[in-house]
Amino acid sequence: MSEDWNTKYGVRRVRRDPPTLDEAIFAAMGITDDVESQAEIAASLMGMPIEAVQTEVRKQSRAAARTTRVITGEQGFQRSIVVERRVTRKFGNDKRIGS
Repeated sequence: MSEDWNTKYGVRRVRRDPPTLDEAIFAAMGITDDVESQAEIAASLMGMPIEAVQTEVRKQSRAAARTTRVITGEQGFQRSIVVERRVTRKFGNDKRIGS
């Protein structure tokens, strides 16, 4: 699919490709954990009937459930990892004037 439109620099083309089934399912998995909702979201992104998408969503949700990582420390205890992001603020008017 492509669309042409005129600009002051000439004709420009914009290419619009629908996502693949794997991409649509991956996006739906990032939005919700419910399998039925994932199938609805992926079907709407693809423009396909929901019945055709449901089987693939179920296959990929089973595969995703198998890939879990547990970090164990000493003596087999599980530990939590917390990732924090520090935001540094830079002010444009923070220039020092004077000596």
